[in-house]
Amino acid sequence: MLLPHDVFVLVADGRKALFFRNEGDTVEPNLVVEHAREQINPPNRDQSTDAPGTAFSSNGPGRSAYQETDFHQLEEERFAVDTAAMLKQRAFANDYEKLIVIAPPRTLGALRKHYHKHVADRVIAEVGKNLTGHPVDQIEKALIAV
Repeated sequence: MLLPHDVFVLVADGRKALFFRNEGDTVEPNLVVEHAREQINPPNRDQSTDAPGTAFSSNGPGRSAYQETDFHQLEEERFAVDTAAMLKQRAFANDYEKLIVIAPPRTLGALRKHYHKHVADRVIAEVGKNLTGHPVDQIEKALIAV
């Protein structure tokens, strides 16, 4: 993939978002961090305290169990909503013309659900990988290899 000069690159997962700008050109990209945000999101077992409840079944004898709420997943979804809102705000401010989004498939799907039209129109590529823990040079190499 060729990275145009000044392209805006979001590298995210369910708890961390890194915003880069390509200060280089298509031949030699140079991603520079513009903004980073991270949310503390412990595993679900550390966020829930009770076992799922039960109720009497209305269609026969016995009890049925309620499905346990996955608080960790809910927080990841909320983080995606907040990140999409930030992209929208920056799009309305004409802060970027082209956007590349790199995120694990689940996070990418959550972001897509919440893209505003002004954001979706600026997306030139999406990469379904988790690169938030990688150094910048490896992110550049991964993008070029796509």
